[in-house]
Amino acid sequence: MSLRLSIVVPVHGVEDYLVQCLDSLRASGSASVEIIAVDDASPDSCGDILDRYAGIKVIHLDGNVGLGLARNAGLAQATGDYVWFVDSDDWVPPGSIKAVLDELAASEPDVLLIDHLRAYDDGRREVDASSHLLAGPVTLDRVLGVQHTAWNRIVRRSLLLGHDLQFRPGWYEDVPFSLPVLLAASRIAVLNRVCYYYRIGRAGAITATRSDRHFEAFTQYDRLQEWLAGHHVAPEVRARLFHLMINHLLVVAGNDGRMHPSRRRAFFRQLAASYRRYRPAGYRPGLRHRLVAAGNYPLYSLLRAAYRARAPRSAAPAMAARSSAPTVATIV
Repeated sequence: MSLRLSIVVPVHGVEDYLVQCLDSLRASGSASVEIIAVDDASPDSCGDILDRYAGIKVIHLDGNVGLGLARNAGLAQATGDYVWFVDSDDWVPPGSIKAVLDELAASEPDVLLIDHLRAYDDGRREVDASSHLLAGPVTLDRVLGVQHTAWNRIVRRSLLLGHDLQFRPGWYEDVPFSLPVLLAASRIAVLNRVCYYYRIGRAGAITATRSDRHFEAFTQYDRLQEWLAGHHVAPEVRARLFHLMINHLLVVAGNDGRMHPSRRRAFFRQLAASYRRYRPAGYRPGLRHRLVAAGNYPLYSLLRAAYRARAPRSAAPAMAARSSAPTVATIV
């Protein structure tokens, strides 16, 4: 019996992008793939668009539950050996699904990590800052640093069910899912090939919306820390995750598209409290982390302003030429 892949697509308010996403997923035409689209009570025409697609399993939710819980609804209906969570405003390049299926069959991992490009509506494509971690030696320390999202890791369904790894409600729902998935896995493989286009800057996207809901990142990191406390995690891994947590929260704090300037001090204050609460014994902080530990918002603010004044105004470099041949390694 051939290996099967379930692709779960949560859908809400993306009528301008949904067709591109679904067409890219259906392009493989593989009988080994099931596509499960979850209409999260979308207020636009997404529900009607989904119903017009043959060969896609569609779930219509009675009320809006949010991205994470919509993914859970799709996971509950999945029958594949592996599950891939694809966001409905993103899409996959040609050949991606075949490459994923081939690698899953060859490596039989618990988790397969893939590379992606950041895609802008003006046609620009950018390599993610963490993509280089997929090209080097595959170690747990390296793969923990890969952007922690749900869509760049294809996971064995039995791992998710056996460890009760589901999404929690709220924004930043990927945090307490994507990292425990790696820690629970016995076998991790890396497919160093661009298999996903991550859309940047669309109107309505969480990462482009100023809101106090960005404070929910603290709740999600509390959930991650709760998970870590209930499992045997090596001290060096806990220190690595703490470092990543503080860096991520600093990114949120400093992002004008997410954090209103009037709320930045309050966010920083809560960040300092999380730092003191979760700092591992023996952790040696760098300058920015020392400012967080001290709760020194005025100096942080000055350094942030100085950095932004020096930073180039242009976006990150466009995509460099890349080989289409994947390189794969496995952690056992």
